[in-house]
Amino acid sequence: MFRLGELQELVIAKTVDFGVYLEEENGDHQERVLLPKKQVPEESRIGDKLTVFLYKDSADRLIATTRTPRLTLHETTMLTVSQVNKMGAFLDWGLEKDLFLPFKQQTKKVREQEEVLAALYIDKSGRLCATMNVYPYLSAESPYQTGDDVSGIIYESSDNYGLFVAVDQKYSAIIPKNESYGNLAIGDCVKARVTKVREDGKLNLSVREKAYLQMNPDMEKILELLDSYGGVLPFTEKALPEVIKRETGMSKNEFKRAVGHLYKERKILIESDGHIRRI
Repeated sequence: MFRLGELQELVIAKTVDFGVYLEEENGDHQERVLLPKKQVPEESRIGDKLTVFLYKDSADRLIATTRTPRLTLHETTMLTVSQVNKMGAFLDWGLEKDLFLPFKQQTKKVREQEEVLAALYIDKSGRLCATMNVYPYLSAESPYQTGDDVSGIIYESSDNYGLFVAVDQKYSAIIPKNESYGNLAIGDCVKARVTKVREDGKLNLSVREKAYLQMNPDMEKILELLDSYGGVLPFTEKALPEVIKRETGMSKNEFKRAVGHLYKERKILIESDGHIRRI
């Protein structure tokens, strides 16, 4: 059985002027697929085995190639957007015919020459297409443990849960909402720390250092904010957590901890109304 979107070993069954026809070694000899002449290795003969990738040409006919694409069925990887038109986008995946990425499979608006994380699937009409909804294709069997440093691509954002990340472009992870600091967005590359390996194997991440390592950067951030506001912050430690996070990228507890250290080091004053002033 021919497997669309996969690498497969087939046997040369017949030669023609425009290429060779391939079939399964132990098949019924009724199903054959064309390998175009320019793809046929030199000195190939009937009976030789070739590893090929099966896809569909511009006329929607099954065809073989000896070129290895950057992406096979159900895998995920970064691909470059070669074109965007009214139908959707097209990705360069190493074959002559670019891979179609429908608008409905885009998790954000893509631009030409941009790199996007994509998976390969077969649509309802039997065509190979790309999707940026890669969650179902990511593995939960990563080699990482709590405390490990990792890097990945943000592929989805949720107001309820946080930021979904593909670690090493293939392992399933999330930066929980309470850990998603800064202006992170879909498509961003992030370096993070594994805070938990869940029972299902998926990873919880944090983009912040452990508290004792994060202290100095947090203190520096507050001093920079003080300078930008003329020496006095427009909010206090009693501000809403959302305000503190928006302004500083910290949780309320982290902000209060950094303010406390700055106060002990006599770099700030906390006035009677709660406002924080730089000394």
